[in-house]
Amino acid sequence: MKFTKGNLALRNHIQNGKRVFLFESQTKGYVKFVGEIEFFDADYFETHDTSGSSRIGIKFFFKRKGISLWVQKEMFQEPILLEECDPGYGNMYPNETERKGLVTSRVGQGAYRKRIIHRWEYRCAVTGFDKLNTLIASHILPWAEADNDQRLDVNNGILLSPTYDALFDRHLISFENTGRIILSDSIESSAFQKINVTGREQIKNLSVYNLQYIEKHRLRMC
Repeated sequence: MKFTKGNLALRNHIQNGKRVFLFESQTKGYVKFVGEIEFFDADYFETHDTSGSSRIGIKFFFKRKGISLWVQKEMFQEPILLEECDPGYGNMYPNETERKGLVTSRVGQGAYRKRIIHRWEYRCAVTGFDKLNTLIASHILPWAEADNDQRLDVNNGILLSPTYDALFDRHLISFENTGRIILSDSIESSAFQKINVTGREQIKNLSVYNLQYIEKHRLRMC
């Protein structure tokens, strides 16, 4: 997918003086009006077409008209606009191998990262640290072990500051279903204390949808 035609119209609707309205499908033949929305941000993500083949899709982020968000769009990494690499729209568009490399290089930097940032309200899930340029959006169930749906599932993501992300990634910490941190027995408590991990930390806003992934993560504790 590229920012052309309808996608381009959505992205540029504010500067073009166009309005966007959101409707929800109800019963057959009926829809429910939700409200007027405005474009906030967009980025690329890996998805699949109707035949199951891998492709690059576009994830749009909208906000309700008139609502101010604490986080500013400029705080996010801007997407690489593939169709704008060349004025001819396509001469420089990457082939399949190049697209796979692009997606791989942008794991944690594109649309999925932005969804995780929104989900965790722009701060580390454990500490509340809120400098987005240092926070890491990680999969709870690792990418290599997840199926296609799990890789794109926002509930399989967690936003952590670097110390906690490194420990979590190596299964040296995990969390109970209540959100209370679990420390690995393979590291002395004094070592955890040296990096200011106390064992009293707790994630306060785990959802029931996060738990299926957290439970699998706990099984791999070192």
